[in-house]
Amino acid sequence: MRDHTKLRAYQLADELAVQVYDATSVFPKSEMYGLTSQMRRAAVSVPSNILEGCARESQVEYVRFLEIAFGSLRELHYQVSLSKRLDYFDGAGLEQFEADIVETEKVLGALMRSMRKKPAFK
Repeated sequence: MRDHTKLRAYQLADELAVQVYDATSVFPKSEMYGLTSQMRRAAVSVPSNILEGCARESQVEYVRFLEIAFGSLRELHYQVSLSKRLDYFDGAGLEQFEADIVETEKVLGALMRSMRKKPAFK
């Protein structure tokens, strides 16, 4: 079993989930069951799937859960973009928030690529 707490991808995703909860707390109440809920679910899905993948014995399963996490991260990236265009963000820290999403995508993508290159995966 892998230690998820040592993975940079997990650490970034975990922090991103906290950021999403903070950011969506100022969204309109009409979005509570819409975009706010969608963004929070996607954000929590990223570290959750990384963690679940780490608990799997098979390297193939591990990579599959990383792929699911990456899909949720891309979904979140779109939702942040949409929220920005709808003027739901208060503006403070939005650029850093978007940069954190991109960094998490890069780190998680690199982890997936490195795992696919390992002999046990082939």
